Amino acid sequence: MRKRLLLLALLTTLLSASSSEKDTSASKSEFEAYKQAQNKEFKDYKTKMQEEYKNYKKELSKYWEEPKLSSKKQWVSYTKDKKSRSNVDFAKNSYSVEVIAKTLDDAKKKLKERITYIAGKNTKEVVQTDPLQKKIAQISKSPDVVSSSVNAKPILTTLLFPRQPSKAELNTYAMQTIQANKITQTKAKDKKENIYKVVVKLPKNSKIKLSAVYQTDVSKNSKEYKMPVDLLFAIMQTESDFNPFAKSHIPAYGLMQLVPWSGGADAYRMIYKKKGKPSATYLYNSSNNIQMGTAYLHILYYRYLRKIKDPQSRLYCTIAAYNTGAGNIAWAFTRTTNMNKAAPKINAMTSEQVYAHLLSNLKYDEPKHYLKRVNKRMKVYKIAYRDL
Repeated sequence: MRKRLLLLALLTTLLSASSSEKDTSASKSEFEAYKQAQNKEFKDYKTKMQEEYKNYKKELSKYWEEPKLSSKKQWVSYTKDKKSRSNVDFAKNSYSVEVIAKTLDDAKKKLKERITYIAGKNTKEVVQTDPLQKKIAQISKSPDVVSSSVNAKPILTTLLFPRQPSKAELNTYAMQTIQANKITQTKAKDKKENIYKVVVKLPKNSKIKLSAVYQTDVSKNSKEYKMPVDLLFAIMQTESDFNPFAKSHIPAYGLMQLVPWSGGADAYRMIYKKKGKPSATYLYNSSNNIQMGTAYLHILYYRYLRKIKDPQSRLYCTIAAYNTGAGNIAWAFTRTTNMNKAAPKINAMTSEQVYAHLLSNLKYDEPKHYLKRVNKRMKVYKIAYRDL
């Protein structure tokens, strides 16, 4: 009798274990299927984005030998008819306006219209009026892709005017700018019209004025995620030079250049406690972008690199990791991507030695230059925002 009871108990245990294994296996399969579906949804969104850029560039090529689109440091915008364009180069601290017209008088009218546009529009107005930005914002979103409206932040007005300009002040600025700068003329692509171009230097020392636009968001997120104000501003300048419509080839978007499916997804999960990948429009909202960029820095500093004991050493590694990933920081010290192995070696060094080692041993040149630039710029912003 006892043997029979033991046998029944054993069979029950085996059946329960088998059932549990099946349930676990089913759960894993469901999770993998869900993950694959999410990845496919975002891949579809990415494909639509790429097609939109490609098609728009094709339309532009009807009028322009070199169709330009926005990059990390340049905000490029066209009129609806695609025959006028502006290019604000935040790195070179200048902007150019080009128009296709038959006569100089015609060109001056178009130049005036385009200059008033870039001098007076805020980010929200640009998304509502720029042909490409409107298309990007209208791309259908999947459940896994998070969208948002773009907030209204000045782009060039704080550099050019002491306060929000009136229509009359914008017109006066545009006319004076055309009179004060040389207009060059070349043949248009169709050879029937001309391209008239004016290049304008922006005021000197513009970075602090541009950064001040985002002071409130930086201060708020600095406190919430325990990251230094000077670090956030220095990374913003290094990533985009405060171009709110920054886009890299990766692609990464916005002021702090978030990649939606890596750093963007990590930051979104930390902030909202759920999965999601931010869309381009979501990241062109400066408040979203600064929050997510700061949250991602928090993840790097307090999670991925937490075993580095010295705060300054960890900060240097965090800066480089923002550009190249935490795995490449470990590689610089151990030739593996394992941070558990790298941390003891880092902890045996002074912060000065860690900095020098990163500059000598990071796998690529880009993060080396990145670390130097951010470190240098932090000193400037530390002084500029010492009261924050």
